Amino acid sequence: MKKILFLVALSFVVLGCKNEKTEEKPAVEKEEIAINYQTFGDKITDENVLTKTEMIDKYKDLKPGDTVTVKFAATVKDVCQKKGCWMNLEMGEQEAMVRFKDYGFFMPKDIAGQEIIVNGKAYVEEMSVEDQRHYAEDGGKSAEEIAAITETKRTLAFEADGVLIPEVEKQ
Repeated sequence: MKKILFLVALSFVVLGCKNEKTEEKPAVEKEEIAINYQTFGDKITDENVLTKTEMIDKYKDLKPGDTVTVKFAATVKDVCQKKGCWMNLEMGEQEAMVRFKDYGFFMPKDIAGQEIIVNGKAYVEEMSVEDQRHYAEDGGKSAEEIAAITETKRTLAFEADGVLIPEVEKQ
């Protein structure tokens, strides 16, 4: 009987002292990506940013003279090639013409195709033929394209007080 109790006690000690380490590994390891931004104009964050679709809905509700303060992300279509004093953002069937508050800052001329974040005031305007031709010339359009502009146009406009251009780095 003493032998049986000794064996039972020994088995509890052996099982209790067993030091098993189990490591859980994720099925797929995800690569972390930190986004740093170049900031232009006022310092802004990448929080509470509307999507392009949400911004298009806001533009639909605006009439000439209305403004709405927003922050949204969109892709740059083109930039003023003279000094970066304006840019156009892709907004579905239309573009939004972005100018910078008090001409206080300018954009790099080579950011077409990049998704950026802008903060400021959105509005719609009737752009004169003269202004359309001026911006077409700054954008590098041909003389024929500029001459083809003959009517005022309802445009989506934006006065940015801050812009973030992402720089993606792997960690």
